[in-house]
Amino acid sequence: MKKKILFMVINMNVGGTEKALLNMTNELPRDRFDITVLMLEKYGGFLDSIPNDIQLEYVKGYDQMKVLLNRPPFITAFENFKSGRLIKAFNIISLHLLSKITKERSLFYKYILRDTPEVNRKYDIAIAYAGPMDLISYFIAYKVAAGKKVQWIHFDVSEIGFNHRFASKVYKKFNRIFVVSHEGKQKLVNKLPKLINKADVFPNIISTELVIKQAEIGTGFQDQFGGVRILTVGRLSKEKGQDLIIPVLARLKEKGFNVRWYCIGEGNARVEYEQLIKKYGLEQDFILLGATPNPYPFMKQCDIYVQPSRHEGYCITLAEAKCFTKPIVSTDFTGANEQLAHYKTGVIVDFDKQQMILAIQKIVNNNQLNKKLSNETGRANTETVESL
Repeated sequence: MKKKILFMVINMNVGGTEKALLNMTNELPRDRFDITVLMLEKYGGFLDSIPNDIQLEYVKGYDQMKVLLNRPPFITAFENFKSGRLIKAFNIISLHLLSKITKERSLFYKYILRDTPEVNRKYDIAIAYAGPMDLISYFIAYKVAAGKKVQWIHFDVSEIGFNHRFASKVYKKFNRIFVVSHEGKQKLVNKLPKLINKADVFPNIISTELVIKQAEIGTGFQDQFGGVRILTVGRLSKEKGQDLIIPVLARLKEKGFNVRWYCIGEGNARVEYEQLIKKYGLEQDFILLGATPNPYPFMKQCDIYVQPSRHEGYCITLAEAKCFTKPIVSTDFTGANEQLAHYKTGVIVDFDKQQMILAIQKIVNNNQLNKKLSNETGRANTETVESL
């Protein structure tokens, strides 16, 4: 008999967690697993990439829950008070104050999910996959019946807004806690030592064969630039660090390097980054390409791949970039040293402008790229960093 397994995520936006989920579900044999993906929101660039034999379900009423979760509670309470819903206004304020006192929001989640029925199907395994995301953790813990429950940690809990009080209470409901890197696991255990016997490492799954195959689909770069192409893939946000690499490119251009930097991804920092690009006069050389579910033609065609993140849990885009054996520069976030051997399969630098400039200079100055810079014709093959 097939095992029934449930994965719960926020949505299927184009991101590392969602890509990791697609990779994992593609690897699970269908003769052994009956797979369901439960989402809070029905949208995302990867939505159409979910295989047809996976059942999709959605949490009803999440749009109203989202307002309660994200809006200041006093505003919501005041609106209810003005509308004569006094009990609701009182409940919201009371739960907000209790959350402040206890420093965790499990009672608030219980309140906003009070009219949401438990999932009417029992699963063998239920996974809070988009983690740590407290609402999803609470939902799997209290609204899903399953033989085993798993919490998945995709991020560095020392860098994000990880509520250890909430986790110490709700994670008791989980049989296993999977973390995507050894360093990430250690940081989790440092915060919650009682989880040491539940926590284990489960790296994100990458199919090199599929990545290389996908690189043959699509056209990649459309401009006729003949210099060195640098590529970064990731959501446009502070944690992904694109604000570091814009001035890095400016300095490289000042030094006379014929380079152009491309960023694949979308996010709430786009306007800020566009302003920064304009400030440095890089409108023609720092290109925001937007989000795409298939960045692999660009990874194949670029000359250098750079991952400038402030923090990560594992960084699936870095793992994918490795499939093309291009020179890689990465900041020293959680898990980077587990993916790259410094000066063998990549260069690892601090989150520091000068260190990144020097690393890229060293790569650009190798013989293969010097040839390209001199004739500016064709797509010369770059050497790996191991050859430096």
